[in-house]
Amino acid sequence: MDAGELTRALLAEAAQVGIDACGVCAAEPYAETERLIGERRDAGLFADMGFTIRRPDRSCHPEGLLRNARSVVVAARSYARPERDKPDDEPRGRMPRYTRRDEYAVLRESLRELGGRLQRLRPRSRFAVYVDSNHHVDREAAARAGIAVYGKNTLAITRRHGSWVVLGVLVTDAELEPTHVAADGPAWDACGSCRACIDACPTGAIVEEGVLDARRCLSWLSQSRLPELPHAAAFGDRVYGCDICQEVCPWNTGAERRAAGREPDDADAAFPRLQEWLESDPDALANRYRRLYIPDRDGRHLQRNARVVLANLTRE
Repeated sequence: MDAGELTRALLAEAAQVGIDACGVCAAEPYAETERLIGERRDAGLFADMGFTIRRPDRSCHPEGLLRNARSVVVAARSYARPERDKPDDEPRGRMPRYTRRDEYAVLRESLRELGGRLQRLRPRSRFAVYVDSNHHVDREAAARAGIAVYGKNTLAITRRHGSWVVLGVLVTDAELEPTHVAADGPAWDACGSCRACIDACPTGAIVEEGVLDARRCLSWLSQSRLPELPHAAAFGDRVYGCDICQEVCPWNTGAERRAAGREPDDADAAFPRLQEWLESDPDALANRYRRLYIPDRDGRHLQRNARVVLANLTRE
């Protein structure tokens, strides 16, 4: 089986293990992404974010994640679900959709299963799985493999599932054929003249097409160590993160339509009870949301957010 045949066989296997979109790129440096990370970090646009930003010398070099790495298999899993009505029984906040279920754990297991199937197709091949990891810039792999493009809001947009996806990769020493020939260019024009995300951002955080200033972004602010939140009114009922730029994206309209038959998220997971957050022990609250990034694992940051939201709801 040559590299092309192996890629096609592996993509067929990916569909069988619950992966919604899958592609392949070469395990080689993401030089332009590394340059942009450095440039924007120096400009302060990342605030104090770490994750893949802290070590671009590692996160932009998939060839260093596995000995003799040859290929990166990138996978997307949709988390789109019907959005239920918010209960009106008591003051509640709103969580972004990606936080409501551990889709990363499901994708991680799918990629491990796919790695096992790769080893049956190509005996003695080796692989390593990276999901929600600061070791790898998954969005760049998705773009290079042609399964996604960068939106003007900087998020990865897939054709069928929009940006309502979690991403992860399998790095392998098996030689696979890339699924997007022009890896350094977008697979299609996702945005054209559309400015929906830019115009909808209440704080003007998208400062240029494809450039985000985290210091203005509600998502980063809600995960910051700031004692008081700027742009408090802009949070509305959002106690963590922000989906505004995704909610207005036309690509997500089709994704939501395709997800219409799925079970909606649990009401308490989607719309947490504010008084419960405020009355909880901070350590217990942080432990409840241990899958999420909370500075210093300190639940008082979540309670800060809850107070802002409660004040917003009181003014309505």
